[in-house]
Amino acid sequence: MNIIAVVVTYNRQELLKRNIHCLRQNKPLTSIIVVNNGSTDGTAAWLDQQSDLTVIHQSNVGGSGGFYTGMQRAYQQGADWVWCMDDDVFPRADCLEHLLAEARRKDVGILAPRRLMEGKIFTHDFQEYNLTNPFSSMYGKKLSKQTITAPTEVKGTAFEGPFIRREVIEKIGLPNKELFIFCDDTDYCLRTVLAGFKILYVPSALMDKEKFFSNDTWSERSKKKKWKRYYQVRNSTYLNHHYGRNWAVRYLRGFNGVIGYILVAFFTCPFSDAWQWGDIARLWKAYCDGLHERLGIMNR
Repeated sequence: MNIIAVVVTYNRQELLKRNIHCLRQNKPLTSIIVVNNGSTDGTAAWLDQQSDLTVIHQSNVGGSGGFYTGMQRAYQQGADWVWCMDDDVFPRADCLEHLLAEARRKDVGILAPRRLMEGKIFTHDFQEYNLTNPFSSMYGKKLSKQTITAPTEVKGTAFEGPFIRREVIEKIGLPNKELFIFCDDTDYCLRTVLAGFKILYVPSALMDKEKFFSNDTWSERSKKKKWKRYYQVRNSTYLNHHYGRNWAVRYLRGFNGVIGYILVAFFTCPFSDAWQWGDIARLWKAYCDGLHERLGIMNR
């Protein structure tokens, strides 16, 4: 069986080293592909010294572009299973073994490991897509509100360890690289489910996830994350417009989301530099771009 891991990294060399160390303990992993999205912290030089890795250097095209490139290469190399992850998750030595124990089911297209943060379960996995009610979340029956002790079918998982069967890629293709960041994993899982495959959450397959701490104030955090809000609003609006089953979901759910951000910006601008008046126009543009399915990298 040809099992290829795909890791996407950007400027987190120490986390990447730990991730690769953990992957090297997992058997029977055939090979590891690392997609370096234009790192400037010495990652490229370190990767070029690792003789057992397949390294792809490219410009920063976001997580979606990184997984597109890595999964494409793995597929071309004949992978039966592709194990995708960011550089800030660390599979335990028997993680792959537990995933493979559930791989015999032919109706399962993706196997999802359980993630732990500081020893506690960390999950955004969910069991239902709501594509009909615009006034509630797209993501229903979240596992975070349940006690899961056995393999359980889900509808969505993050690109933090999904184990993807070759037949899924054959049938639905690669991740949508035009999303850049945010929602690429949801989009891929939804396409997987719509194609007739199941996604199985495997609680015995464990990965540890890095927790990031920040001493920044709310204002400083808001300023740093502001450019990401565009992609968050645009891509979530795109998902609802593209997959929504009625006009209300296609148009209103994204509107409900962007109005929340616009109100925060409107009432914050007079008192803080966390938001500027021009940000309101950018948020509205994000909504309109998602509605018209105009994707790709935004000019910052």
